[in-house]
Amino acid sequence: MKNNYVLIDYENVQPKSLEVLKGHEFKVVVFVGANQAKIPFELASALQALGSNAEYVKIGGNGPNALDFHIAFYVGQLAEKDPNAYFHIISRDTGFDPLIKHLKERKILAQREKELAEIPLLRISNATSVAEKIEAIVKSLAARGHSRPRKVKTLSNTINALFLKKLEESELDAIIEQMKKQKLIVVENENVSYKPPISQP
Repeated sequence: MKNNYVLIDYENVQPKSLEVLKGHEFKVVVFVGANQAKIPFELASALQALGSNAEYVKIGGNGPNALDFHIAFYVGQLAEKDPNAYFHIISRDTGFDPLIKHLKERKILAQREKELAEIPLLRISNATSVAEKIEAIVKSLAARGHSRPRKVKTLSNTINALFLKKLEESELDAIIEQMKKQKLIVVENENVSYKPPISQP
């Protein structure tokens, strides 16, 4: 099971609570700006409840992108220690996107989400309709960069693993069929190739 690290750019995104993370094993790091003096009680309490799976990093100085550089440094450190981990940077700052592209090229799973609820694992666990499931699958596959499944069978197993192996074979077949119809994937002789938005244009 991969470790999922959630790195919150608290200058940019201020989640009121971590309720959406309940029932999932996430390691959460909240990066707090030098001028941010207060954290809401609900967030502090939720982080405390996560015990050793949560920590704060208070930035020591000011300056443009000071907090972003701290997040980039931590991702690098964590990726060195835990190369199979999945990194979720929670920020509206598109400045992280070149870093994420570089990480993916290095086969490090990373994604920027604008809010906690966008994390693929959470989208997946809350998805009920086929459309919601496909949306969650697309996001997850896009984050894998070049390490996406190349065979239909492997893709089917990957999708089932995302849904904690709770999908029937007929449902998996229907999802893959729908992905073909939506031109998200092309299947030839059991080989799968990917189209945008899964593959980067």
